[in-house]
Amino acid sequence: MTMAAILAKKLGMTQVFRSEDGGIERVTVLEAGPCPVTAVRTSERDGYDAVQLGFGAVREKSLTRAELGHLKKVDAPPVRQLVEFRDAAGELTVGDTVTVEAFEPGQKVKVSSVSKGKGFQGTVKRHNFSRGPVTHGSHNVRAPGSIGASATPSRVFKGMRGPGRMGGERVTQRGLEIVQVRPDQNLLLIRGSVPGGRGATVEVRTDG
Repeated sequence: MTMAAILAKKLGMTQVFRSEDGGIERVTVLEAGPCPVTAVRTSERDGYDAVQLGFGAVREKSLTRAELGHLKKVDAPPVRQLVEFRDAAGELTVGDTVTVEAFEPGQKVKVSSVSKGKGFQGTVKRHNFSRGPVTHGSHNVRAPGSIGASATPSRVFKGMRGPGRMGGERVTQRGLEIVQVRPDQNLLLIRGSVPGGRGATVEVRTDG
C-alpha cells in the first residue's frame, strides 16, 4: 500500500479551537515541505521501492560537488537533507514536488525524529526508578541500589538498567492525528507532541 510522506521542521506547540464545538486542541505545528522528489528507487533496478525527498533550502557552497551534481541532475534546488521513504513512491516521479496537500485532517500519521538529548542521567529520570527513603539517616535517596549477583555468576548481567546517556536517539511516534492542514502556509497541525526539539527535522508518514 502506498503511503504519503513528507519532511518538515518542528516549529513548536500551540493550541487551536475546534470549529464544531469550540473545544481546544493542543497541537504541534510543523512546517512541512515543499519537498522536491530527487530520486525514485524501484525493485527492478535497486532491489526495493522508495522515494527520495529533499528538504531545507541551503546555499550551494554548503554542499559538496557530489551532492550538487545529484540535485542538478534532476533540476532540484540546493537542499540540506535527503531522506528516502520506503513504499511511498506511488505515482511520484523525479521532478515532482510533495506538499502538505498530500495529507488531510483526521488522517493518522507517524512522526520520526531525533529526541532531545538530556545528557548523562541517573536511574530515577532515565528508567523511572523509585527513590529510596530520605529520612532516618538514609544514604540511598536516588542511588540505584545493588545490581550484581553473589559468587555465582560474580558479574552484572548485560542489559541491566542503570545510569547513562539519555535522549538523542531516533524515536517514532505512531497514531498521531492531523488536526489541520494549511496549504497556504505549508503547515501541518498534529494533535499532541512529536519527537525532537524546536527546529528539528521530522519525517511524517501516513500510519496504517
